[in-house]
Amino acid sequence: MASLDYIHVTYSEPHAQRARQMLAVHPELRDLAGPQPTTALWVLALVAVQLAIAVLVGDRPWYLWVPVAYLAGATIDHALWALIHDTCHNLVFRWRTGNRWVAILANLPLVVPGAISFGKYHLLHHRHMGDLDFDAGIPGPTEARVIGRSRLKKATWIAGTIVVQGVVRPSRMRKITLLDGWTIVNIVLQVAAMALLVSLAGWAPLKYLLFSTVFAIGLHPLGARWIQEHFALAPDQETYSYYGPLNKVSFNVGYHNEHHDIVTIPWSRLPQVRRIAPEFYENLHSYSSWSTLLVRFIRDSNITLYNTIVRPGKQGSA
Repeated sequence: MASLDYIHVTYSEPHAQRARQMLAVHPELRDLAGPQPTTALWVLALVAVQLAIAVLVGDRPWYLWVPVAYLAGATIDHALWALIHDTCHNLVFRWRTGNRWVAILANLPLVVPGAISFGKYHLLHHRHMGDLDFDAGIPGPTEARVIGRSRLKKATWIAGTIVVQGVVRPSRMRKITLLDGWTIVNIVLQVAAMALLVSLAGWAPLKYLLFSTVFAIGLHPLGARWIQEHFALAPDQETYSYYGPLNKVSFNVGYHNEHHDIVTIPWSRLPQVRRIAPEFYENLHSYSSWSTLLVRFIRDSNITLYNTIVRPGKQGSA
């Protein structure tokens, strides 16, 4: 039985070194970098479709709109989160302000105003991998201890990812200021948009949107991405990619090693990184099924929230 403690390492995060090695052997990888403005059109289309579905099915019986939210709504919302992720790295437009507005637009069907704050914490995750004070991708000690090995608690933890990432993690990371100007703009516009939706179409569409949001990053095959990305389940490996079919509806968000290696490459070109430099990825453990990983995480008592790499001297306090 694995001990309930983090995986403590003394080496630096692997991506900067691998990027240098890859670019030395394959300088053509630099040609893949740069923003992709058409992403904004994808965001606009997905927002429009999700809001339209909400209005169409929101006032139907629960046994109709809940399955639609789980199958279609969660897929759309997860895709929007993947595109919000690209805005964090200025991969839609070259100027930061344009990317922020795209992120705020993508946030509209997600009910909870989290796009701007996600971007802030995500960039810190890249800069401070393994540091519990700054890396929001790591479960905190209290979070990991409470969940423990329990199957029920692990399933509940996954189901409540929206609360974990939106409330629990930020409250732990006291060295980071949550509210700033753009976060407040995100909150104000999101609240105004939801109020406008309710005034025009009633409360029913909001139910569908909220359930879609919870499902998208919760107890759903798509929710296994939070385990896939950085749960250290293979020896001496910190980051993992997913190469399964759901990348086609998730804007290649599964290509996580490739993204960490060269963060300036947008979603549409990430598969080319692996094709151009296969020798850097063929020996890394990866996944082909999010569903299988989700079931494994819940069932296997040896997999806990402590299955995360933490670097010396960087243990958080809560």
